[in-house]
Amino acid sequence: MSKSDKKKSNHLIGIDIGGTGIKGGIVDLKKGKLVGERVRIETPQPAAPEPVADVVAHIVDELSQRDEAPDTDTPVGVAFPAIIQHGVARSAANVDKSWIDFEVNKHFSERLGRPVEVINDADSAGLAEVRYGAGAGIDGTVLVITLGTGIGSAFVFDGQLVPNAELGHLEIDGFDAETKASAVARERDGIGWEDYSVRLQRYFSHVEFLFSPELFVVGGGISKRADEYLPRLKLRTPIVPAELKNEAGIVGAALQVAIHHKLHK
Repeated sequence: MSKSDKKKSNHLIGIDIGGTGIKGGIVDLKKGKLVGERVRIETPQPAAPEPVADVVAHIVDELSQRDEAPDTDTPVGVAFPAIIQHGVARSAANVDKSWIDFEVNKHFSERLGRPVEVINDADSAGLAEVRYGAGAGIDGTVLVITLGTGIGSAFVFDGQLVPNAELGHLEIDGFDAETKASAVARERDGIGWEDYSVRLQRYFSHVEFLFSPELFVVGGGISKRADEYLPRLKLRTPIVPAELKNEAGIVGAALQVAIHHKLHK
């Protein structure tokens, strides 16, 4: 195996499907970083199975033409905004409701002509953050909480993902937690960081009591302003901002493929 082939053997393609954009990149699994520029295309509206698969195929084709790309029969990882159970979507957040109970793995695999491994988008970001980011090297339970349109969550124990932990939907004081403590809820209600911190305190205290994690990692665009609210929280558990930012979903999708197909230690 040549030096460049050996290098490429650590490369996989990851795709991150969001409500407004579909992003993809070639991931170096040794470093947990993208090789070259990512590709981003607007999410089609409505975000139904056929048009979304067309965009994913276009991005994968574009990435596959690069020198750094893995072989064209190599599995692809896709982060998707839904509960994913045995390759089937059991919910649909920010995409068309026709995805519910749809065989997502099968659909993408047939469209791309190669194996595809689909993972919940929050799980994908969390997996990447625990392997390569703020949660790297931490034993026990690490909870990666994403504050955005809702509250996404990833539950990782000793580096192993416990999939589909929907901790944003915990009921607190009679409400779905994400209706009060998400980044969008803060904007919608027009509250400052101090009042928002009170809501986050209520949420994180409750989650801490239920799971006693070793670490909280906070992601989402709002993590850029972490110094406005994290220092105000009084918890037993250390709580830190995420490190991988916008690349986490792509990196985690590729990592999930590597784990599932035993392509990388």
